[in-house]
Amino acid sequence: MKAEECLARLSAQLARLPGVGRRTAERMAIRLAREPDGLLRDLCRALEETAEHVRMCSLCGGLTSRDRDPCALCTDPRRDAGLLGVVEEAGDIALIEKSGVFRGRYHALGGKLSPAGNTGPSDLRLDRLLRRIREEPIKEVLLALNTDVESEATCAYLREQLRPSGVRVTRLAMGLPAGSGLQYADPITLARALQGRQEI
Repeated sequence: MKAEECLARLSAQLARLPGVGRRTAERMAIRLAREPDGLLRDLCRALEETAEHVRMCSLCGGLTSRDRDPCALCTDPRRDAGLLGVVEEAGDIALIEKSGVFRGRYHALGGKLSPAGNTGPSDLRLDRLLRRIREEPIKEVLLALNTDVESEATCAYLREQLRPSGVRVTRLAMGLPAGSGLQYADPITLARALQGRQEI
């Protein structure tokens, strides 16, 4: 196989990663090819180790080791089994955990509804979510999704799907980011900050 073909195939695979465009993928491929005994070898080793040792939790959809399923968060008896945080992707769980505030359990959808991306309800882990609502003692579902248009549509869809279950459905509060000022807030963020105001 010619070098150009190898680089094109590598670029095509890298471009499939979220946030990596065609030009960035091409630069990454060239950088990796320049160091076949360094960075490329280390990356291959890390990819193989990840494939060998990491899997998706069969319950929440988060990441766990292959020898621990369900994951540590799903089996921790100190977590509130009545509170379920629904996120878009497995990586969102780690972000919320870093806050140290949320003590419930999680459910990763594996994406969001996106007509442009051809992602419909059957492409997400919605059936599993509804089954968990029926089978587990869940009293509240916290929708911890992003704030873009597709995520908002996903929240609206989930709210309708969960309504017959009788569980309380909540949404993350939205407002001004720490260290920011009013002059940097977009109108939607400012409106939500005003609507979600709290007594001090």
